[in-house]
Amino acid sequence: MRIGQNPAKFVESVPQPARVTVAIITYIPFLGGYYAEMLDVLKLCLASLWAHTDLPFDLLIFDNASCPEVREYVTGEHAAGRIRYLVLSEENLGKAAAWNFAFAAAPGEIIAYADADIYFEHGWLSALVGVLDAFPNAGMVTGIPMWSPPQFSTATVAWAETAGVTLERGKLLSWEDYWKHAHSLGQGEAEARANHTGQTDMLITLPNPQSPITNYRFFIGAGHFQFVARKSVLMEVLPIEADKPMGQVRRLDVAINERGYLRLSTSQWWVRHLGNMLAHPELIEGLEGVADPRRVDLRPLKPRLRGPLRRFVQWVYHQAFEMLYKGR
Repeated sequence: MRIGQNPAKFVESVPQPARVTVAIITYIPFLGGYYAEMLDVLKLCLASLWAHTDLPFDLLIFDNASCPEVREYVTGEHAAGRIRYLVLSEENLGKAAAWNFAFAAAPGEIIAYADADIYFEHGWLSALVGVLDAFPNAGMVTGIPMWSPPQFSTATVAWAETAGVTLERGKLLSWEDYWKHAHSLGQGEAEARANHTGQTDMLITLPNPQSPITNYRFFIGAGHFQFVARKSVLMEVLPIEADKPMGQVRRLDVAINERGYLRLSTSQWWVRHLGNMLAHPELIEGLEGVADPRRVDLRPLKPRLRGPLRRFVQWVYHQAFEMLYKGR
C-alpha cells in the first residue's frame, strides 16, 4: 500500500543535460608496471578538461573495472560534483562494449569521446564542435594533425573529389607533428621515420562558412582515441561487436566510413596523447596558474597496495616491467 503523495510529483522542472556529453573510459587495473603512473595521468587528463573546456558539458565516466584506488578517486570526484555521470563496471568489458554502453547512455546531442590519457588544450571543444556545426556530413573529428589508414576514410576521399573542395596528396604532415604523436604511442624514432617516409597524406581545404577569408584544413582520417561525433550518427552504427577487450575499435571507423560520413583530423593541435607516463611537466605547470576551483590535486599519488600477496605480486610485475622496458 502507499501512504501520502510522492513529493517528486510536485517538482515542476528537472535539470536539462548539456548539448555536449564528454565521455571518458577508464581502465587502470592496478598501480604498478605499465599502470604505475596512470592514475596521475588520469588526474592530469581531467584537470585539463575542467580548466580548458570552453563550452558547457556533462562529464560521463565509464570505469571498466579499475583498481580500488582509481575507483576511490573517481567516486570522490563524482561526489564533489565534477563528474555528472559515473558508471562502475564490475568486470572489464573491453573498449568497444564500454563505447556501446556510454554512447547509448550519453544524454547530449554531441558526444566528445576521449581515452583517459588525453590532454585537452584551451578552446578544444568549441573548435571541434564548430566543425560538426559547419559540416552536417562530418562523422568523426579528431583534434590533432595525424595520418590514419586510408581504407577507413574512402567515403571522405570520394566526397572531396566531387564536392569542389581542394584535395591534396603527398608528404603534407610535418615530421614534427608526426613524431609528437608517434612518440607518445611508444614508437622509436627509427620506426617512426620509416613510417613517416612511407606514408602518403591527404589534406582537404574546406571553405569556412563563418568567414569569407579563413579556410578549414583537415587531414583525411580520424582517431578512435579522441573524437567528437553526433550521437545520432553513433546510434546508426551501434552496437559494435565486442567479444575481446581490445583490437575491435576499428569497427567503429569502418561503420562510420560505410555510411558515407566524413572522418577528419584538424591541422591544429587541440588535444594530445599522454601515454602511460607523466613525461610532460610543462603541462602540469601550465595548469598551476589556472584560477578554477574545480581543479583536482595533481600531486603524485603513491600506490596504496592492499594485502601482502597483492603487494608482492605487483612488486614482482613492476620489477619485471622495469627490466624489460626500461633496462633497469
